[in-house]
Amino acid sequence: MVVGLAGLAGSGTAEATAARCEGRKVKTLSLPGGRIHIHRTRLFACAFTVATDPGKKRKMSVSIQARGTRPRWDTGYYAHHAGPVRVAAGQRCVFVRGSVGRRSVSSGWLC
Repeated sequence: MVVGLAGLAGSGTAEATAARCEGRKVKTLSLPGGRIHIHRTRLFACAFTVATDPGKKRKMSVSIQARGTRPRWDTGYYAHHAGPVRVAAGQRCVFVRGSVGRRSVSSGWLC
């Protein structure tokens, strides 16, 4: 897991975040107020939630679960992002959930 600064483009505005996952991005889930980014390497899967309007603290969460294992999560009141969280996934499917405020989204099993 790598934590650093990354600039992500979104809807014509720069989405600044201090969260970053290794590997290639496999999916981005959108919800009102944020996005959940999902990345994979050969061994790990990683996810983080980013607010589309960073700066004010709000309840945010992200969880990731490899099939057959328990989920890992990060939840709290954050101004910019929740996570990243990482699980050893190998070739297993993963299930990701995230929320910003009262809105939430889940990925279903990603294989």
